Amino acid sequence: GIGIREVLLTSGCPGTETKCIIRVEECQAPVDCGWGIPISEGLACVKMPCIFIPPENRFKYVWKMLIPNKVTRMLPNDSAIMEVCRDTHSITFQCETQENGNTVASIKYTVYAKTEMQTKMSKRLETEQSRRTKTDAILVFCLVTGIIVTVGVIFPMIFMIL
Repeated sequence: GIGIREVLLTSGCPGTETKCIIRVEECQAPVDCGWGIPISEGLACVKMPCIFIPPENRFKYVWKMLIPNKVTRMLPNDSAIMEVCRDTHSITFQCETQENGNTVASIKYTVYAKTEMQTKMSKRLETEQSRRTKTDAILVFCLVTGIIVTVGVIFPMIFMIL
């Protein structure tokens, strides 16, 4: 296959991270490059790329909608990048990159529902605010400690001089 994939660790990451990248590797033997990260992701829509190397028009792209317990639905989009607007349910998409009729790479994306994205965004904001609060507390502690140490050193030196 072609392309790269990120290998993620979902536990044991540093700090409060829930996922962390442990390595990036080239997809060579299997055509399945796992799960991708969209190019752009907003509350309304998502842009997802297929795996390709230049020139882009060298390949044919087959997009599929994977619905659990149902038949896979082929989509009419044949471009390397597909934009999808969020629905009320999460949907999984798969893109197969084909060259001369053979699949050379395959990647999947889960497009979360609007409500799930709003929940994820609010959790992310809470985490960022918590981090900022901790960082602010550490900075204030360092500043106060620095002032106390400075004053503690300067006053004895003044008394020694006098």
